[in-house]
Amino acid sequence: MAPYFLGIDIGTQGARVVLLDVNGEVVASSGKVFPLSEASREEQSPDLWWDACRISLKELIGQLGTDFNLNEINAVAVTSTSGTVIPLDAQNKPLHNAIMYSDKRSGKQAELCTATAVKYHDKGFTAFNTSSALAKIVWFGDTYPEKAVRIDKWVHAADYITGMLSNEWGVTDYTNAFKTGYDVIDYEWPAYLYTHLPLKKEWLPAVFPSGTVIGNLSEDIAIDLGLPVSIKVTVGITDGCASQIASGAVKPGEWNTTIGTTMVIKGVTTKQIVDEEGRIYSHRHPAGYWMPGGASNTGADWVTNEFGDQLEALSKAAEKLIPTDLISYPLRQHGERFPMVAPDAVGFEPEGLSMAERFTANMEGVAYLERYAFELIQGFTNEKVNAVFTAGGGSNSDVWLKIRSNVLNLPIYKMKEVSGAVGAAILAASNTYFSSLAEAVTALTNIDKEVYPEPALVAIYHKNYHRFLALLLKRGYIKEGEIHA
Repeated sequence: MAPYFLGIDIGTQGARVVLLDVNGEVVASSGKVFPLSEASREEQSPDLWWDACRISLKELIGQLGTDFNLNEINAVAVTSTSGTVIPLDAQNKPLHNAIMYSDKRSGKQAELCTATAVKYHDKGFTAFNTSSALAKIVWFGDTYPEKAVRIDKWVHAADYITGMLSNEWGVTDYTNAFKTGYDVIDYEWPAYLYTHLPLKKEWLPAVFPSGTVIGNLSEDIAIDLGLPVSIKVTVGITDGCASQIASGAVKPGEWNTTIGTTMVIKGVTTKQIVDEEGRIYSHRHPAGYWMPGGASNTGADWVTNEFGDQLEALSKAAEKLIPTDLISYPLRQHGERFPMVAPDAVGFEPEGLSMAERFTANMEGVAYLERYAFELIQGFTNEKVNAVFTAGGGSNSDVWLKIRSNVLNLPIYKMKEVSGAVGAAILAASNTYFSSLAEAVTALTNIDKEVYPEPALVAIYHKNYHRFLALLLKRGYIKEGEIHA
């Protein structure tokens, strides 16, 4: 069903490309895996990314058949990891490998960036850490001064692939620029970046809303891929925001919870959240709204590690056990960062439970933490959370969806396709075929599951949620004034 939209996702462990039709169905997809090592968590080759991208696109085109009209492919957009950056020379060639978001070598520079931002531009995002692009840029200059003198521009991971596709360089989007120091309130690069930090103003790209069309496929790339030059290329978006788009949560009051190894919550508000404790940060929505989010250390890591070989039986048992009166908190590492900052937090559960009881209570515990996160967010904005869209491995459990819907007292929706590549394809459509991101999401997302709260379960879970908060309070993980229920 024409037109069609291409989405490209360059992740830590591989490249994935999808072609989406106008009904949101994946027509074709392909991907390549990258070899993962400790070294590749610090640096990766942009040439490797581009080769994987080209090969994947050619394989995708090969799946379409000779009767497919390639001229009906409308646009392409790219998503990739937030905080990954590459220094380029004047010919737009990498001077060094991409410095990955997961590279922790820039600790000292992160402290410098934070202190400088707080002193000279104390608004918006100032909590720079080793995952922030700005810290990596400063670290690179300190570590490789002989290369730094040859830098013409810095690009983010998504910008690099976008540039290779279009030959348009020196442009990026709100979400990628955010942790490089861009002021998403006043839409400018603050002067402190080049007056009090060792950056040059000319290194910094022009910044546009995600999905803005910046050009077309370059002629050389179109010939190489066998695609028409008429395909529009847009600026990209970070991977977390792309997944949020694919989940369907793009209007004010809509939120996405992705439960994977950790629990990541992102949503849309009309007001910016400024959280002095750094639990929540706010991206800028392409339509001018805010996209706040936070990531917990608690998620679903315990599921496969402790119950992985018995999930089907345990899920059936959980259906008969809910709601339990058991209060668990399945934090499996030391310390929590969201929705509370509790460096000494450790998980807990009642003693003497059967495996089925432990499994069920842990699912309920994650749901209680999710509710606390939403109540924290509503305390900042006074804006109601209307619905939760969900993704990640934890969203594959029907009983867990039921628990969460009743703990939250909200409907939960799971879309059929929730990958970052699909989010990028929807973004590509948002300002080319459709008039907005919200219109594109409405047309191109398809609900796979929807779960609604049941009044009897809601009432029981409401009481148990407050027992959960009381235990967090008793253990010192939260304070009395931090309870917003």
